[in-house]
Amino acid sequence: MKKKWTEFKNAIKSIRVKLFITLSLVILLIIAFLILVNNFVFGQFYLYSKRQSLKSVYEIVNNYYNNPQDIDIESQLEKIAIKNNFDILIRNEQNVNIYTSSKDFFSTFGQMNEMTSRFNEDEGEIIEKEDNYSIKKMKDNKNGITYILLSSILDNGYMLYVRIPITSIEESVKISNNFLYLMAGFAILIAALIVSYVSRKFADPILELNSIAKKMANLDFSHKYKTTSADDEINNLGRSINAMSEKLEKTIKQLRRTNIELEKDIEEKSKIDEMRKSFISDVSHELKTPIALIQGYSEGLLENVNTDEESRKFYAEVILDETNKMDKLVKQLLELMKLEYGKREFNDTKFNIVEVEKEVVRKSKVMLEEKQIQIEIKSADEIDVFADDFYIEQVISNYITNAIKHVKEVYGRKCIQIENEVNVEKNKVRVKVFNTGDNIQEEHMAKIWNRFYKIDSSRNRQDRRNRYRVIFCKGYNE
Repeated sequence: MKKKWTEFKNAIKSIRVKLFITLSLVILLIIAFLILVNNFVFGQFYLYSKRQSLKSVYEIVNNYYNNPQDIDIESQLEKIAIKNNFDILIRNEQNVNIYTSSKDFFSTFGQMNEMTSRFNEDEGEIIEKEDNYSIKKMKDNKNGITYILLSSILDNGYMLYVRIPITSIEESVKISNNFLYLMAGFAILIAALIVSYVSRKFADPILELNSIAKKMANLDFSHKYKTTSADDEINNLGRSINAMSEKLEKTIKQLRRTNIELEKDIEEKSKIDEMRKSFISDVSHELKTPIALIQGYSEGLLENVNTDEESRKFYAEVILDETNKMDKLVKQLLELMKLEYGKREFNDTKFNIVEVEKEVVRKSKVMLEEKQIQIEIKSADEIDVFADDFYIEQVISNYITNAIKHVKEVYGRKCIQIENEVNVEKNKVRVKVFNTGDNIQEEHMAKIWNRFYKIDSSRNRQDRRNRYRVIFCKGYNE
């Protein structure tokens, strides 16, 4: 029961129901207004119109007798009486009938002397009175007919009496009211259908727009208002809501993308901070060893622990070697800091990248021979590139150093291969360094290019490893 009552209240609040009730009340008020006008205004207007007609007849008849000329007065009076449904009586000073439009004019009032007496008495309701005429509303009790009677004295002294029955107007008002009642019933039925259609036509688009607005409030922009070619307010509103929906959808998507990027940046910054702390800690740890060695050997030299020249030379070489290591560590730290803050500048020049690779291999000859590694450069003798040769050499050196550190023996051999892949269309050269050994684990593949990232987080100063695959050196068969 409560649910039905709630549904009923919601239905009443509906704009369609409100519009239907409003239009229906407007129609009922119009009909009620017509009935009131018919009852109270129409009768008064009718009396006013007839009074004006009576006065007009008085003016016309008075003018006829003032200027008789060649006018057939009786004929004119007869036309006036027939046209306006008047009863006209004219008498001279001796109370002799000059003209009467109806033989039974006096039969309704009695004898002549009775008629004259009644005209002079204050009987009936005086509607209007002037010096030359008076208009009364009178009722004949014998036949129950109500009249309007004008009695006047013409300029020539004749008496003019004009009457018109008004009972018909009262009957007309009743008939008109009955007709209005009947038409009101039909009008309400027809109006109900029209109003229902009109309310639905106006309410449905508004309800649809309301539904779309609610979905937009829930960030659902999939629904759009179907506009028509009509250039009305509802279609204009629908177009505006569609445009707003599209703009909001684009803005929110952009905000979401920006938010995701911001979250990634924050996460990346957090990771970088952690890796930088780890890196600085590693560098600090690595510097402790050379500093301790330099300190120890320096003290040995000062205290002349070994007096022979060869021992002193050995001490000096150890100090120099450890100093170079510290210098290299500091430079690496500075380069990484420049990379982080985007301060590193490049001096691009044209050079042969194959020569750079050969130079790096030559510098690594001791390590290669020590680990018995076979290395091969699969490339043309000359490939010119435009870049910073110093940093390119550093990158290639890092790749080859990593390859040497992590190379493993496969089928009795350790192999490293350098290959230059030239892309003529893109005007680029790709340097590939491969070594025999284990592949990098899948969980590290997406992270190895992050700054400061190390697969092995222990303090053994292992550099970041390059991705590689098992290859076969030149001249090697499986």
